[in-house]
Order: sequence, then structure tokens, then C-alpha cells
Amino acid sequence: MTSALNIRIDEKLKRALQARAKGQHRSPSDQARRYLEIAMIAEDNPDLPFSFIAGILEARAEVGTGLIEELDWGGRRTR
Repeated sequence: MTSALNIRIDEKLKRALQARAKGQHRSPSDQARRYLEIAMIAEDNPDLPFSFIAGILEARAEVGTGLIEELDWGGRRTR
């Protein structure tokens, strides 16, 4: 479920968000949503580096879109 939330940010931060969103081919709202998700995970897990958190989120997205293939570990099936 998605709902709207209006927040106020300064103009410099807004321009930076818009630039990053454009570079990532996302809407500013989607970019802000991604940053919020990463920030909340990082706050809950301060020992994890940003790159690790981003990698996990990317892998979860790949699983959700069916891009992950099961590895063949020398012919043994794990499932």
C-alpha cells in the first residue's frame, strides 16, 4: 500500500535528489523512497556498510523479477 507524505527539504537537497534520480533513471519520489529505505536499514544495522545494504536490496529486486538462476554446485541438487 502506498500513501502520500509531504516533507519539506531545502532547495539544495532537492536539486541533489533530482540530479541523482535522473542519473539513476528514477523519479525523485522513487529515489527518495530508496534513500529512506537504505537509511532505515542502516540505522537499524549500524555495523553494515552502505554497499552491503545496497547489494542486498539489489539482489532482492533481482529475485523478485526472476533474474536469479540456481547454481549447479557440481551436480548436487540442494533442493
